[in-house]
Amino acid sequence: MKTQKLKSGCAGRTGPNIRSDCFVTITLTERGGITIDLKSKVESLYGASIRSQVKTILSHFGIRNADVNIEDQGAVPFVIAARVETAVKRAVPGMDKEFIEGAVTRTKKTERDHLRRTRLYLPGNEPHYFLNAGLHKPDCIILDLEDSVAPTEKDSARILVRNALLNVDFGKAEKMVRINPFPLGFEDLRMIVPHHVQVILIPKCESAEQIAEIDAAIESVLNQYTIKRNLFLLPIIESALGVERAFEIASASTWICALSIGLEDYTADIGVARTKAGTESLFARSAVINAAKAAGIQALDSVFSDVNDEDGLRNSVLEAKAIGFDGKGCIHPRQIHVIHEAFAPTAAEIDYAQRVIAAFNEARKNGSGVVALGSKMIDAPVVKRAQRILAVAASTSKK
Repeated sequence: MKTQKLKSGCAGRTGPNIRSDCFVTITLTERGGITIDLKSKVESLYGASIRSQVKTILSHFGIRNADVNIEDQGAVPFVIAARVETAVKRAVPGMDKEFIEGAVTRTKKTERDHLRRTRLYLPGNEPHYFLNAGLHKPDCIILDLEDSVAPTEKDSARILVRNALLNVDFGKAEKMVRINPFPLGFEDLRMIVPHHVQVILIPKCESAEQIAEIDAAIESVLNQYTIKRNLFLLPIIESALGVERAFEIASASTWICALSIGLEDYTADIGVARTKAGTESLFARSAVINAAKAAGIQALDSVFSDVNDEDGLRNSVLEAKAIGFDGKGCIHPRQIHVIHEAFAPTAAEIDYAQRVIAAFNEARKNGSGVVALGSKMIDAPVVKRAQRILAVAASTSKK
């Protein structure tokens, strides 16, 4: 008589260089209750708490008998919970329950024109990047489920990102998640939309139909949870076809807040190497800027990939600002200050903006529909740009 093979699942990361994470193995048994073998440097302080948490999670999923092995490298409770849930679901395929706890931070409503000078990318399956990200004060935090996550770890990252949205205080940063292309992106949306994400990044966007499909999926999830929408979309243009359809994409939904370009994939698509000079992508970047501005939304530049070249980064940001971009991606916290500083309005820009607004207010006060500054007529776009400059200047002074 053959012995039935026991079902098991594991999740997490282990090794000498792993921090703020754990590796969990769960083997289902027929009897014996829950046994937990825990290896942790903080077992004397938190061992009882970890064991109690694991038993609570297993009970939630209806598991009464299992052998659990945990190699802890300083994981906080929401990370342990994510790894245990993933291990359970890998041991029991088809398990559709979720273990939801936390919500220590309630997310404030975001706005379509939220300041987005910096977007800090964080790999979605590496929790040690999450914990202190808000201390660096980026305008936006991106929890990435796409390129930075191995195909075999998409399920694990999805649960971890959900728990991070519920439990991590990212300060004033707008909370973004980059999902995977559909159909995998459907699972991402189902998991994260109910839990305080503010902007969904849509990678490799090439058509308005993609936007409509994602919009419909989001509305479906929101309706299921009876949540009022405050969730915007940010398509990323990463191909020649996407560039050609940039305005179609930028104007596909009233929930689109910005349009971004991803230059690593774009340059690969057109068959050239990406350079610091950026000559090979000037047309694409200009097309994205023009499409975004025509649609009345922000234009956001790609990342600068050399984290050690501060001067190169500064020059790249100054060029991006000069041609019309409103923000730039970051792959390291040390880039944030440089980008904020480079995007800050100059003294001359602030002075001119203040004079424009003063002239505008004076004209309104006098009931005049004509705004003039010296011999120059001031129209609505100039006033809007002046207001934007002063808003950025005020925000920069608070950083």
